[in-house]
Parts: sequence; C-alpha cells; structure tokens
Amino acid sequence: MSPSKTRPRSVRTRSSPQERSRRSGATTSRRGMVLVVVAVLLSFGALGYLAFRGGGAGSTSGAGVEVEHVHGLGVDPADGTLYAGTHSGLIRLPDGGEATLVADRVQDFMGFTVAGPQHFLASGHPGAGQGGHSSLGLIESTDGGKTWEQRSLAGEADFHALDYRHDRVYGLNAMTGEFLVSDDKRTWETRTTLPMADFAVSPDDPEVIVATTEQGLARSDDGGRSFTPMPDAPLMQLVSWGEDGALVGVGPEGTVYASTGDGQPWEQRAQLDGRPEALQAVTSDEIYAAAGGDILFSTNGGESFTARHQG
Repeated sequence: MSPSKTRPRSVRTRSSPQERSRRSGATTSRRGMVLVVVAVLLSFGALGYLAFRGGGAGSTSGAGVEVEHVHGLGVDPADGTLYAGTHSGLIRLPDGGEATLVADRVQDFMGFTVAGPQHFLASGHPGAGQGGHSSLGLIESTDGGKTWEQRSLAGEADFHALDYRHDRVYGLNAMTGEFLVSDDKRTWETRTTLPMADFAVSPDDPEVIVATTEQGLARSDDGGRSFTPMPDAPLMQLVSWGEDGALVGVGPEGTVYASTGDGQPWEQRAQLDGRPEALQAVTSDEIYAAAGGDILFSTNGGESFTARHQG
C-alpha cells in the first residue's frame, strides 16, 4: 500500500440542527432504502469464489493488497490489531502499518468476528479448485487466521453476520433467513426468521439482542426468539454493541448514531461518505467503520472519523 493510502483524512462530521431536522422528516423515504441494501448484501454471497484452506503461515506484502467489499471488522485483543473480512480475503490492518493479506489466502469472508486472542470465526465461500460445499457454514481459526477448520453447517449456512459473546455464537444465515444460536459451534437452534440486515448482542446479557430491519430497529429480551420494535430509534442498516455498553448504528445513507443508554436516547454523530459496509464498536469512544471503499476509525464516539485505509 502506498504512503498516500495511510494518510488520515477527515470525514464529514456532525450535521447542523437544520440538517438534522430535514433528515428526520425523510425517515419514511429512507425505510425503502433498507430493502435495497439487504438485496445488495445478499447478492455478495453469489460472488464468493476463492480459497478456504491452503496458503502459507504468513501474510503477503502490503503492495497491491486491495481492501474491497468489507463484510466484517474485528480487533484482536492479543495485540489490538484490526482485521477485515473481505470479498478477497482476510486483511490485517496494524496501526500505522501496511495492509496485508493473511496467509496468502484469497477467499470470500461473508461473515467475520473475533472471538478472542488470535481466535476468529467466519463464514463464506471456497475458491476455484478447492472442492467441497459452495457455502462453508461456520469456520474457525485459533492462530490469527493463518489456518481454518470447518466446524458446522457446511453447505447449509452462509452467515452474513456473526457475533461471539457469552461463550455463544450468534449468526444470521443468508441462505435461509434464520437467526441461529450455538453454544458449542456444532449444534444450532433457530431462534427466529425475522428479516434483518444486521444484529448486535448486549455485552451484559446474552438474551438481549438488537436487529436492524426494514421496519426499523427491533429488540429481543429472550435471546432472539421474539423481537419488539424500537419506535424511537433511527432507521439503521448496521449496528454494533461496544464492550462498555455503547450501542452504535449506521443508517443506509451513512449517518452514524450512538446510544449510551441501552438504546435510548439516540444521538446523531458523523456522516460517512459512501455506502456503509461494516461496523465495529470497541468502546463508546473507539469505533471502526467501512464505507465507500474506506476503513475508518473514530476515537471520539463517532463524532468524527479518519481513514485507516483508503480504497
């Protein structure tokens, strides 16, 4: 990656009160955008086509590495390194360093989450010549993405959203529309088939989940078996729950929202440029987002972002 790609750039921040008023009046029209967004997200599943196993134990040089179609972001607690699950592989993005492709493996990571130090969970599609099922179900790495093992649902699940909390895996299966939960990564319980684009699990309670739907944000207090609309929440495409209880979301048009009170009230923060692709709230201050081909980072709760990697 050239030096120009590592130079921070500002992203438009908090809108004026007048602009906020105009946006609030446009809520109804934005709801229709979610159907389009969901269709676009699902369409990426048909594009996955490269490697599952294989590759070396290291990472490629940053030269020529392209970060495109980001489907998931996660921070490794082992060293604080950011990883991006993308259409063309798992990308390592160290602070101040070059972007590298982990293990020389070009693979479509449709879902990606960090479960612990050097411990990753993912889903996606194998590559040309790899054989096996076209959808990998749940796969797991315990060496920072260098090697992966198949755990369950091969050929049965294509997780477009994954979360690991409270020793459980939560996943949205794009093949069936099911929201699934597993305590052992092998056996799964279908909790609901509510159409959703993304979800987040409370760091304090394994039964509390919020989901983004075309009708708006919805909340579950029974582990995802049933959801209740949150009428005062803005329309959002992506949502993430930080470890300190901060709930962050991004609307289809790129507006960032944050709540420090378990979903009430919501405050409008920055306006991202480009279509939002992925979101990861580490804490109420530290937030990562992928939008418009860029990976962005905020240290002030989403009030402003700088580019961690420019596409």
